[in-house]
Amino acid sequence: MFDSAVKDMQMITSDWQKFSKPIEGVIAKEVLHVPRDHGVLTEIFRPEWDPSGVPVAQIYQSRLFPGAIGAWSCHKLAVDRLFVSQGHLKIVLFDGREDSPTHGTLQEHIAGDARPAFLLIPPGVWHGMHNLGTTDAIMLNFPTRPYNYEDPDHYRLQHDALEIPYTWGENSERRRLRSNPKQE
Repeated sequence: MFDSAVKDMQMITSDWQKFSKPIEGVIAKEVLHVPRDHGVLTEIFRPEWDPSGVPVAQIYQSRLFPGAIGAWSCHKLAVDRLFVSQGHLKIVLFDGREDSPTHGTLQEHIAGDARPAFLLIPPGVWHGMHNLGTTDAIMLNFPTRPYNYEDPDHYRLQHDALEIPYTWGENSERRRLRSNPKQE
């Protein structure tokens, strides 16, 4: 019976942190809710979460409808600092920097209501999002540079672009097994 079954791969460490190869320069910090007698407090941003020390230049909110995919986007100059506060969102990163030691690496993060998260995404790292939930997902961004209306530092690829080896909606464990069938 086990011959046709697929064994689970390690997904988390023993201290409940996501098990994945990190992309150079990406910082992912899961944030804990602080239950209080009258509600819940959740920190959204602290300067020590971004070691660059570059100030926040703008803050904006993005809303992704249920089932929607927002992919792919990237900057040449700006660092994105994302905080997912609501919904159930998969964030996928792809290191497109040719001079990076992690060039070509894919990384997935799941964030939202249950596990809010802050992600620092350096220039040259492509990112996309998929709302896995049944309600809107809300994300805040604290970029290091304000949006320049006349000359945007914003580049896009279609969600199914061949330049990024990722298929949206496919189970990530199945994708890893297909790309490396000898991995157990």
